[in-house]
Amino acid sequence: MSLQAGIVGLPNVGKSTLFNAVSNSAKAQASNYRFCTIEPNVGLVNVPDERLDKLAELVIPQRVVPTQIEIVDIAGLVRGASKGEGLGNKFLANIREVDAIVHVIRCFEDENILREEGPIHPVSDKEIIDTELQLKDLESIDKKYARTEKLAKSGDLKAKTEFEVLKKCREHLEKGMNIRSLKLGKEEKNAVGDLFLLTEKPVLYVANVDEGSMHTGNKFSEALIQAVSGEDAAVIVMNNSIEAQIGEMENQEDRQMFMEEYKMKEPALNKLIRSAYKLLNLQTYFTAGVQEVRAWTIHEGWKAPQAAAVIHTDFEKGFIKAEVISYNDFIQYGSEAACRENGRLRIEGKEYVVRDGDVMHFRFNV
Repeated sequence: MSLQAGIVGLPNVGKSTLFNAVSNSAKAQASNYRFCTIEPNVGLVNVPDERLDKLAELVIPQRVVPTQIEIVDIAGLVRGASKGEGLGNKFLANIREVDAIVHVIRCFEDENILREEGPIHPVSDKEIIDTELQLKDLESIDKKYARTEKLAKSGDLKAKTEFEVLKKCREHLEKGMNIRSLKLGKEEKNAVGDLFLLTEKPVLYVANVDEGSMHTGNKFSEALIQAVSGEDAAVIVMNNSIEAQIGEMENQEDRQMFMEEYKMKEPALNKLIRSAYKLLNLQTYFTAGVQEVRAWTIHEGWKAPQAAAVIHTDFEKGFIKAEVISYNDFIQYGSEAACRENGRLRIEGKEYVVRDGDVMHFRFNV
């Protein structure tokens, strides 16, 4: 599965520094001037999962393969982007392509880092981007509104349903609210699905704080947390520069010593990546054999044949059954053979809904 989370924010808030920290396949240019990032940088990020490590300790495979998501570093947004200011149109088009948004907000003071919006004000910064995305969504809705209204008045039942949803979304946006807070039902989402509304995308906020506030937060991050308390969104407090330094260290001992110096149990990035993964309603199942122990990404609620297709489409086409062991049982008994001997290996069919952490083996015939 190719799933993307896009890093967005005003210029010079630490987006590219964060990208450099999280990406293990690409490095973004981080500089102190507007629109340093023009073409979006894309990097693959391993999803930290201690369950994968524990399975590997038991199986001792030839290789261990974590699951990944794509992180996209998108150009900085400015006021007026919805009307094409700065790199507005390009920026908004890039956001339209991602599955979720990681919104980086500056929560530190530093006179050496440019800021065109005046004094540090994280809530105002958030509102600038919210407004630009809302205006772009209104533009998308307006393009479809009149045409759909005309069809609805002619008696077209499908158009009537779509028009009611468009009207509902339009009124919500005009109040300065994001579509994701409207909590549309599945059919309602389908009615506006072709518009790829920007404010419908799930969002995770990153409060980029100064070094002294990385564990406690500060008045700026507290203001941000309070401002988004009504949203279904998490806020990760971190210092992007420290995280980038950790990311550059290839030697595990050096990383550990560095984190101990800063009283860190793990990089804050791990929490961010896990939160982004959860934000996308994703979960993990595992395959475990002597050749490899591997994590696979699926959506919550997927059935066994859909999960099998992530490995290869032939697995879904010729699906016969799935052999399933829960993660806890695998850890308790120590091996697939022991689970089988103790009746902890289950045979599941096409209707089985895969659970997070299942250790699976598929039988198929093509």
